[in-house]
Amino acid sequence: MSISSMTGFARSGGLSGACSWTWEVKSVNGKGLDMRLRLPPGFEGLEAAARERVAARFRRGNMTLALTVKWTRADGGFRLNSGALDQIIALLPEIQERLPDAAGPTVDGLLNLRGVIEAADEDIGAEVRQVVEADILKGLEDALESLVSMRGEEGTRLAAVLAAHLDGIGELCARAGSLAAAQPGMIRERLETQVAALLEAIPALPEERLAQEAALLMSKADVSEELDRLEAHRQAAQDLMDEDTAIGRRLDFLCQEFNREANTLCSKSADVELTRVGLDLKAAIEQFREQVQNIE
Repeated sequence: MSISSMTGFARSGGLSGACSWTWEVKSVNGKGLDMRLRLPPGFEGLEAAARERVAARFRRGNMTLALTVKWTRADGGFRLNSGALDQIIALLPEIQERLPDAAGPTVDGLLNLRGVIEAADEDIGAEVRQVVEADILKGLEDALESLVSMRGEEGTRLAAVLAAHLDGIGELCARAGSLAAAQPGMIRERLETQVAALLEAIPALPEERLAQEAALLMSKADVSEELDRLEAHRQAAQDLMDEDTAIGRRLDFLCQEFNREANTLCSKSADVELTRVGLDLKAAIEQFREQVQNIE
């Protein structure tokens, strides 16, 4: 049995040449595979390779990948981002018009704005950058493998929970089958009691009419097909859990079918106890469905 969860967290880091880097990868439940990447300036070119590596390992989940890079070269300096500064200066007249009472800008205030002053040591050679990016991508692969392992461990725990829910559903179906077997006799007895009271006022009701009405009521209350389909869905869910692939979507579909049959069983029930079992069955199916939402 190999089931993977959609939740997990992993981190990896390292030192490569002129910089240290850290990857943080988080994964939560999702209908499909959705990736959000946060890459520092100058490393946007890694996005396509990062997405490719994630897609090769996962099928579902909302993934967030964040890369942090710190430059460590001792001979680095800083530079002025003239374009960013020009844009800010161009906005000053509009700002002063809207806030006439505000104090004017200062040099140190402008220089402290994000993006105006940049680290100059990001200007590294092409060969060095190629080595750094290769190391960073290798670090991403390490983080993704750790995430695969964590999701697998969580999936193993979820598999035990799902199996217990399926066993509970099977027990409730068996109990419902025992109660359903007694329904025809109960329906006929109830009908005879009602007809006996009716015959006091209308004594000419034929016996075959009584048999027809009893047969019609028993046919409407027959839940054997629903119980057969519930058992078939339960077996299909167990078979899916033995597959070594992403099964979350198919299990979710089976939950819908479980609910459909349980609702029909409750609507057909002519016995209070069978109705109680049907409601317990719906609750067990909902608990199973909630856990399925965590499965890849």
